Amino acid sequence: MTMNGNGNGMPSVLKWDPKSLEIRTRTVEKTLEPLVIQVTTLVNAGGMNQQKGKSKRGAVLVQTVEHATANFVAKGEEIANENPELRNELMAAVDEVRKSGEIMSAASREFVADPCTTTKRGNMVRAARSLLSAVTRLLILADEVDVQKLLRSLHVVEHNLERFRNATSQQELIDHYNLFNSTVGDLTVKAALRQRELKDPRMRDDLASARAMLKKNSLMLLTASKAYVRHPELPEARENRDFIFRQVCEAVGTISDVAQGKRGGGGVSYEGPGELAAALDEFDERVQMEPHRYTDTHIRPMLEERLESIISGAALMAESSCTRDDRRERIVAECNAVRQALQDLLTEYMDNIKGKKPADDLEYAIEHMTRKTHDLRRQLRKAVVDHVSDSFLETNVPLLVLIEAAQAGDQKEVDEYAQVFSEHANKLVEVAHLACSMSEQEDGVRMVRYAAAQIEAMCPQVINAARILAARPKSKIAQENMDAFKAAWESQVRILTEAVDDITTIDDFLAVSESHILEDVNKCVLALQERDADTLDRTAGAIRGRTARVCNVVEAEMENYEDNKYKSRVTDAAAMLRDHVILNFIQRVHLAVDAFATKNYKVVNDNEFIESARMVYQGIRDVRKAVLMGRSAEEIESESELEEEEIYESRGNGGPQRYGEDHADANNARARMIQLPEEDKQKIAAQVEIFKIEKSKFDKEVAKWDDTGNDIIVLAKHMCMIMMEMTDFTRGKGPLKTTMDLINAAKKISENGTKLDKLAKQIAEQCPESSTKNDLLAYLKRINLFCHQLNITSKVKADVQNISGEMVISGLDSATSLIQAAKNLMNAVVLTVKATFVASTKYTSKMGGKVPSIVVWKMRAPDKKPLVKREKPEEARGKVRRGSQKKVLTPIRALAEFQSPADSV
Repeated sequence: MTMNGNGNGMPSVLKWDPKSLEIRTRTVEKTLEPLVIQVTTLVNAGGMNQQKGKSKRGAVLVQTVEHATANFVAKGEEIANENPELRNELMAAVDEVRKSGEIMSAASREFVADPCTTTKRGNMVRAARSLLSAVTRLLILADEVDVQKLLRSLHVVEHNLERFRNATSQQELIDHYNLFNSTVGDLTVKAALRQRELKDPRMRDDLASARAMLKKNSLMLLTASKAYVRHPELPEARENRDFIFRQVCEAVGTISDVAQGKRGGGGVSYEGPGELAAALDEFDERVQMEPHRYTDTHIRPMLEERLESIISGAALMAESSCTRDDRRERIVAECNAVRQALQDLLTEYMDNIKGKKPADDLEYAIEHMTRKTHDLRRQLRKAVVDHVSDSFLETNVPLLVLIEAAQAGDQKEVDEYAQVFSEHANKLVEVAHLACSMSEQEDGVRMVRYAAAQIEAMCPQVINAARILAARPKSKIAQENMDAFKAAWESQVRILTEAVDDITTIDDFLAVSESHILEDVNKCVLALQERDADTLDRTAGAIRGRTARVCNVVEAEMENYEDNKYKSRVTDAAAMLRDHVILNFIQRVHLAVDAFATKNYKVVNDNEFIESARMVYQGIRDVRKAVLMGRSAEEIESESELEEEEIYESRGNGGPQRYGEDHADANNARARMIQLPEEDKQKIAAQVEIFKIEKSKFDKEVAKWDDTGNDIIVLAKHMCMIMMEMTDFTRGKGPLKTTMDLINAAKKISENGTKLDKLAKQIAEQCPESSTKNDLLAYLKRINLFCHQLNITSKVKADVQNISGEMVISGLDSATSLIQAAKNLMNAVVLTVKATFVASTKYTSKMGGKVPSIVVWKMRAPDKKPLVKREKPEEARGKVRRGSQKKVLTPIRALAEFQSPADSV
């Protein structure tokens, strides 16, 4: 707390900083707040312009402060009398408040009587500082009373825990456990109250974790202790008991530390975002710099070293056992593309310094670099979801097999299945850390790391419980101990699964699950044709598990939405899959497996089985499509989802194909495009990359405006959509399939271009002679030219021929010119939109007055955002610039500097 006064006749201002006296709880701060407001209002009230003796408001404030001080004194004495062990300290604090209040009362009355005297104001400021300090110390000391009560309860728990640990008989164990459990209940209640009061979120989390640990280990503490007392000859029983005691003692220790203002956690930190995600973000920031700051001797090796470190992490993920072959190839390809993009960018920096190339080329290189790291990031996320989809599937099976062997008393089998169970647990932990590495959600990552640590610690103890049961299969106590550890394990795995789901996006999960289910469906059909009952049954079980997992994830996601049509569509699709489609499929599987076992193959109808399998895949697609219906174009990042839609389409020989589609159709020119030689594909891909950069500029400009009542924006968006479909065609994707589709698309663009030309010319006619009008007319000529080019190139573009069994495109230049014409047209549309806005809003008409509104230029409403947004440190500090003379900007320059809502997201 600081009081500022000076001798220049200026009013002194009271500022209060509650952190200066380490206020840890909300109650202390809230109780102190009214007095702070009253005192600061009194100190800051009045001024040099007031007349003597006229401050009636000040007199009222003085009485209010005196009344509040008296209340603090009375309450402090009451607390002191209720707590004899702290009575002396509390009474000393109360006396200090009373004395400070009396001094404050006298000084404030003198000040109110003569508010223009600097000396009296200074005396009251010092008295106010003293009073607030005294009251704060009293409140903190009163808060310490609650801490002492919590610590006393904690000491009782520690004492009862030690007595329970030293029990030597079953009855003694039960008696001491009941006493311990009752005191733990009192401790957890007090800890919960303290948790709600604490201001530090980390301490609140530590306290919540300790309470959960006590609750979770309570039953296991009893069963493990009973097993040890009953079977002390088994070392596993002692390990079980000691592990649970350590867990309980750590929880109690954490409560003690937090109560005394220390942070718990035992030195183990789970903080921070994912390492690989953070490295990619940092790399994206470092590659963007002012050209004059670039040095080839320092910056180049630094960036190359950081990139190779990222690629090493990506390589480890690519080589993992759960990463699919096609995903591995994509990661390798994206790593090579990022390497090449970096070299191109560094070359542009060097050329820009030497003045050899314009700045536009550098801007393109930076955007290309960012896009490539974005593509790598997306493939790494998909690789993570590959692991999550495979590993978090039927997570209870290894445990159930282990328990079954233990109940049979087969110690050899228990050892074998213990190895399987341990590998399964290690895989869960490994996948959890992989998911963390690609996540930027610090809170979610912390939860996953903590849950994974719990899994890692509990795994050996579950195995110990199984070995105890295997050694004493008829022991009821051993079975109870096994059941307790089984329940704890399943609960912890469920927590880990939910935590991992929270840091992986549902869009990625559904896309990967769809491809995995397609693989499994193909395996099932192949097993049916080969009459392989074991493979069919096992693969069908995996399909059932994957569909159940998809339904659970989707329904959990829908809990975050209010009831509406979108939510009902998604839940209906999931219910149809879970309650009808998958049950029909499993029924067909059971029929086929039973028939294969009896060699009665005639009862199996292959066509009906294949149809039921197709329905499962279609059901998964329906769920995913229903989820994506709620996404905007911006949320479906780039074309990641569109690429996943086409991932299994026309992949050549041996690749999986979707049911009911014939990609060898001679009339389907789009399907043949994907079979082009790799060299031609790369040339087309290079043009598509340039087009995407132009598309991002288009999105930034057009996203500013609401298309309601603005036909220019409507036409621009429609033309952009068609141009995207035409460029997708060159990659063998999208809705355009035949040559005629492509020609019709070009015609549609031409028709929309004509409409845009007519509308923009009307605006230009009303605009007075100016550079804006001339620019607008020039841009319209460009639109007509590029529409004509698209019409021509669309007719020669689709000439794909099969020469000696190899797909060859005649005139590759015509193929790339289609993309170039689309890019140029998109650029012309962007410039036209800017110019029409300026022409219709920034000029007066030829007849005088405002230009009549042909279209409505209304800013698009910003997207919904969280009520509270966590700012980065550099964002929290606004930039302060010296005021300068007002500059007159041309309308087109002002528009160029405008930042749309879409830019800031």
